[in-house]
Amino acid sequence: MKKFFAIASALLVALAAWAQPTMRVEVHNIVEQDERFNVVFVVEGEHAPSDFQWEAGDDFTVVWGPQKGTSTSIQMINGKTTRSSQTSYTYILQARKTGNLTIQPATAKVKGTQVQSNPVTIQVVSSGAAASGQAQAAQVQSQGSQQQQARAARGDADIFMRLSLSRSSVVVGEPVTATLKIYHRANLVGFENAKFPAFKGFWSQEVETPSNIEFQREQVDGTMYNAAVLRRWVLIPQKAGDQAIDPAEIVCLVNVQRPRASTGSIFDDFFGNDYVTTRQRVSAKAATLHVQALPAGAPASFGGGVGDFSVKASLSKDSLKTHDAASLMVTVSGKGNIALLEAPKVNFPPDFEVYDVKTTVNTDKSGTTGSKTFEYPFIPRSHGDFTVGPLHYSYYDVKQRKYETVSTPALPLKVARSATAGTTASDPGNTLVVDRKGVKNLGQDIRFIRTKTRLSEPKGFVVYSTGWWLSLLALLLAGLGCWLGFRKAAARRADVAGTRNRKATRMALKRLSTAREFLQKDLYTAFYEELHRSLVGFIGDKLAMDMAEQTQENIRAALLAGSVPEATATEFVGLLAACEEARYSPAAGHDAMNAHYDQAVKLITAIDASMKKTPVKAAALALLLLVGLPFAAQAQHTAYPDSLWNAGVQAYTNGDYAQAVEDWEDVRATGLMSRELYYNLGNAYFKTGEIAPAILWYERALRMDPSDADVRYNLDFAKAQTQDKIDEVPEIFFEQWGHAMCYLLPSDTWAALCVAFFALTVGLVLLFLLGRTSGQRRLGFFAAIVTFILAFLGWDFAQWQKTEAERQDMAIVMRPVSSVKSSPSADSAKDLFILHEGTRVRILDNVSGFSNVELADGRQGWISARDIEVI
Repeated sequence: MKKFFAIASALLVALAAWAQPTMRVEVHNIVEQDERFNVVFVVEGEHAPSDFQWEAGDDFTVVWGPQKGTSTSIQMINGKTTRSSQTSYTYILQARKTGNLTIQPATAKVKGTQVQSNPVTIQVVSSGAAASGQAQAAQVQSQGSQQQQARAARGDADIFMRLSLSRSSVVVGEPVTATLKIYHRANLVGFENAKFPAFKGFWSQEVETPSNIEFQREQVDGTMYNAAVLRRWVLIPQKAGDQAIDPAEIVCLVNVQRPRASTGSIFDDFFGNDYVTTRQRVSAKAATLHVQALPAGAPASFGGGVGDFSVKASLSKDSLKTHDAASLMVTVSGKGNIALLEAPKVNFPPDFEVYDVKTTVNTDKSGTTGSKTFEYPFIPRSHGDFTVGPLHYSYYDVKQRKYETVSTPALPLKVARSATAGTTASDPGNTLVVDRKGVKNLGQDIRFIRTKTRLSEPKGFVVYSTGWWLSLLALLLAGLGCWLGFRKAAARRADVAGTRNRKATRMALKRLSTAREFLQKDLYTAFYEELHRSLVGFIGDKLAMDMAEQTQENIRAALLAGSVPEATATEFVGLLAACEEARYSPAAGHDAMNAHYDQAVKLITAIDASMKKTPVKAAALALLLLVGLPFAAQAQHTAYPDSLWNAGVQAYTNGDYAQAVEDWEDVRATGLMSRELYYNLGNAYFKTGEIAPAILWYERALRMDPSDADVRYNLDFAKAQTQDKIDEVPEIFFEQWGHAMCYLLPSDTWAALCVAFFALTVGLVLLFLLGRTSGQRRLGFFAAIVTFILAFLGWDFAQWQKTEAERQDMAIVMRPVSSVKSSPSADSAKDLFILHEGTRVRILDNVSGFSNVELADGRQGWISARDIEVI
């Protein structure tokens, strides 16, 4: 009931307001100074007015009026009578001067209530004839000539169309309003067959399509016309340059008065003219809009916006459970190309499933002011506290002529664990079912750069180098030396006499140590017996003499024959006789025992030293294994290249890829190199969008180390960005296996393994030749065959990579587009096919600045040598 009474009260108030008398003014908004025009004051209400009063003032001359007109309407609905009255007072005025003039309010009384109109301002302009005369006196000659040219273009037609642009010069993406208006001074009654521009090169949207065309008075170059808007569009240019807009055409229906032939009747003056409807084709001239390109250096967050914008973001829920759905709402609002704004890039937390973005556009009548809302539906699959954003959105500010970036803060999101119902026998009702999934790729990119390297001068491969050959030769000589040494050792072991000779001194000194113990205990007889035994045993072992042969004369003669000095030989024979005598004579005292002991040690040492052959000073073989080998050399480092390297790493990490390219190219200019440098150059070029140089440096890095998985991955990733898809001829299966094994390790590593396996082969051959048992010799034989095969494979893979790396017949197409011709000629040759940057080719021949190249699928042709670069 309350709602019903409220509605009824509102209706009564509306009826009461409608019943109140009102007065309005009907007049043109613009008139000419010498034109006579109508001003109509209309009083509306339930009763007719009285005592109407109005003064024209000093600005207008009343030519005629007022003319009063009255109309009354009576309606009966459901027994209720409604009466309305409309009274008009018409004046014909003429303005006395130009400018913005005000029509003063009028007053009247309706049933004792005074009503009053509002003051109305109209624009009074000079008439066409007066304007042309005043132009010669008051305007500059250039302005007058412009009006004359405009009239000449119109041909002073009574009907014409004009397509006007709100701006004559814009940037790509900047909105411009195009308005198509028709002007006439004729009796225009209708239109047909309208043809509007297609707006090629523009995004267009109609923002005003009037169903009832309302004409307003408008002065054009001193002439008054009735003007109306036919269409209004918002245009957004899509490309730079002078963009032409096609002309518009329309057929106008015009009533033309034609005089009727006189019949001599008295009614000829009254019915003397006829009106005929004619068709006139009217067209608007084509328009041209100058469109400038957006400046370079757009931020990564640039979303295509041109104008002035702001951004805000919100979450539909700030807390939810896993597997529940929510949305991120991002609204970009402002003035500009609202309809063409791209969805901002949003970094959602990992393990969030994000679905297709939904968009909603809200603009005003102009189509350039409003907002565009982007909805990002998502479902979190893991629990925890997350943040969405912050979000950055960049646009081009046409007023500041630069890119601006607006941001939103990070939005916190709390995701609680969502348990799926499940039970077990041991713990019913409390089982948490985990939805396990595989790891999903969120995106793909090349792998990161290397932050450390060893820069060095360009060097060759280890295989076939001097150090590599010396290593193999040294191993052969070492094996030969070992074999000869073991043979000599075996021979010495077979020589019994020689063995006794070599052990004589050691055995004598051992017996002397026993004699010394007797000396310390002062055992006279035992001491001399042991001392005598030591001397006799020493001579027997040293000279290979039996006990029966050990007479003083024989001993002395043998010592002299063994190059022992005569004095020493005589002294030894004398000591031997003294020991024999002391064994059977009374004790001579401790001092004599001590003197004989020292004399025995001295003589044994002297005889041993004299009888040893002079050692043959064999020339020592200087086996400097791996000396000078490149894989053992240390890279040369200098402060300047290191600083450039580190600067490049920092620039790449900060996203300044062009600066990273410049720094690393400066490092390369110093003459130093490394596979890490080549790899990083490929990454930096790829990030700057230069695919061909990136592939070139990846290929060079891969030649230095074919086993580098990061280089091979990035090379394949970059090749996937090239435009040419060429089906390569497949390799035979054993070639594929060979390449796969060969590229497991770099060439220098294979060369080192070759040397190592060759060393094992030499050792196993020695085992086969010198083994004491048949099992040892059998093991050495078969194991030597295996290690020799491994050494051979190491050599083969090392020299294979070396040959591939030193090839000068592989190149990369560096130009974006290059024609491959039938012969080495730029004029007479026929184009065979087109290659794009990044394609790998094999060079077969070079003639007069052209290279004969072959593709991986076998096709051949001639290409300009300047379009390719050898890997």
